[in-house]
Amino acid sequence: MIDFALPVELDETELAVQETARRFAGDVLRPTGAALDKLPAEEMINGQSPLFDVHRQYRDLGFAGMRFAGDLTSRQKARLVCLIGYELGRGDVGLALSLGASNFPAMVAANSGSRELMEQFTPDQIGCWAITEPDHGSDELDVRATASHTGQDRGRANCIARPDGNSIVINGQKSSWVSNGSIAETAALFCTYDDGGEEAAHGVFLVNLKEKGVSRGKPTDKIGQRALNQGEIFFDDVRIPAGNMAVPPERYAAFANMILVRANSSMGITFSGLAQAAFDEALAYAKERKQGGVPIIQHQNVKSRLFEMFRKVMAARALNWQACMQNFTSADPRLEYAIATKVTSTQTAFEVASDAMTIFGGAGIIRDHPIEQMLRDARISMIEDGCNDLLGLMAAERF
Repeated sequence: MIDFALPVELDETELAVQETARRFAGDVLRPTGAALDKLPAEEMINGQSPLFDVHRQYRDLGFAGMRFAGDLTSRQKARLVCLIGYELGRGDVGLALSLGASNFPAMVAANSGSRELMEQFTPDQIGCWAITEPDHGSDELDVRATASHTGQDRGRANCIARPDGNSIVINGQKSSWVSNGSIAETAALFCTYDDGGEEAAHGVFLVNLKEKGVSRGKPTDKIGQRALNQGEIFFDDVRIPAGNMAVPPERYAAFANMILVRANSSMGITFSGLAQAAFDEALAYAKERKQGGVPIIQHQNVKSRLFEMFRKVMAARALNWQACMQNFTSADPRLEYAIATKVTSTQTAFEVASDAMTIFGGAGIIRDHPIEQMLRDARISMIEDGCNDLLGLMAAERF
């Protein structure tokens, strides 16, 4: 394994956290993700599923609450988040994304400044980010329609919240792609807010998913990232306190931009880790597999392919570190930086996993081999959290 050095020195605390995250990723996430990958989607969320134990261990290690630690500076938090996320991505990206998505309601509550919401929606719960809808995918992220505008009405929302006295009533559904949708206890719900005005408005609402009127669809059955539970959530006259509107319409665009910055930056962290993991597997195999009487790493075509993989992984990780340090510590986070690292890391993960499969040859296509799963996991990343093509257009609008 070549552990690509960061352009910074790590202090003793950071080294200890990095080592703990690496052990958790290797000893827990990698084998659990491989086991969940082979299960039917419904079985992954039953009471005996190891998925819940992964979330418990993550919380017990203190990783879930790290973003909210009051004794750390923003720079210290940013560095630790990057170190942890990278290691978790090396273990299993599906589980890494499930753990990251779980923090969304707590993050929204903290941003609201409401002590009451922060006490109700905590990092100790499994949360979800409920934004995409059956008729609205990546366009939900392009709030001002600067990149996805077609000149036509975008159509009716699938999930609508309406004020009703001291309450807000929610009706409709969120799509099959809500991460942790089938298992979440709480939701950060991004949806249309119909207050009777002429202009379409949006807000962010914190919802306890045990409320009357909430139901779930079947878990989504996917080709990759199968350890990441996703599924529909339905709202039938779900009534929540008016104070659970964490982000009102006038703040929605700025807040959605901030969330997308964090989500895309985090995707860059996770998938630079997957790219590293695929390279590690290919390098180790190239040193032990013999063809023509020598280890295949001595063949020029394998050496050349490994160097290209090495170059891409180094570039993706360096870009990700710089983008995250900028976006997680600055009062003026840059969406174009976040999109650049998300697109670069996900594309790199897919290309490196594909090259790794070529190095493995027939051994790489076997379902029991991690490279086969890594390739499927990486392919999905170029669609989730915004399709890379649309994200690129959104970034270019800011030049």
